[in-house]
Amino acid sequence: QVQLVESGGGLVQAGGSLRLSCAASGRTFSSYAVGWFRQAPGKEREFVAAISIGNIGNTNYADSVKGRFTISRDNAKNTVYPQMNSLKPEDAAVYYCAATHLRVVPPIRESDYAYWGQGTQVTVSS
Repeated sequence: QVQLVESGGGLVQAGGSLRLSCAASGRTFSSYAVGWFRQAPGKEREFVAAISIGNIGNTNYADSVKGRFTISRDNAKNTVYPQMNSLKPEDAAVYYCAATHLRVVPPIRESDYAYWGQGTQVTVSS
């Protein structure tokens, strides 16, 4: 069982940066791949980025965030960080982190993830 808590959301101007955090409980966090998804009002939840287990470092990104977002993890702190740069108004959404066990290739589908956080709001002003 893994419990996830997101933080770091807030209000930022277009072109600015934010670093979100996904903190996990449990001593085996390094064995979980972690993904980030987002949901804007009136839209379906969509994949943003994901990182594989341990120190393998495999990542996946949505085309809309490639080159602007970077996902990383600190297994000693049980935390995954998406660094979000050059934010656009269309990046505004509630951001959720999710975890799935033992994935070398980090999944991009919601259905592949078993554990979810409660979300953190990101607002981007134009």
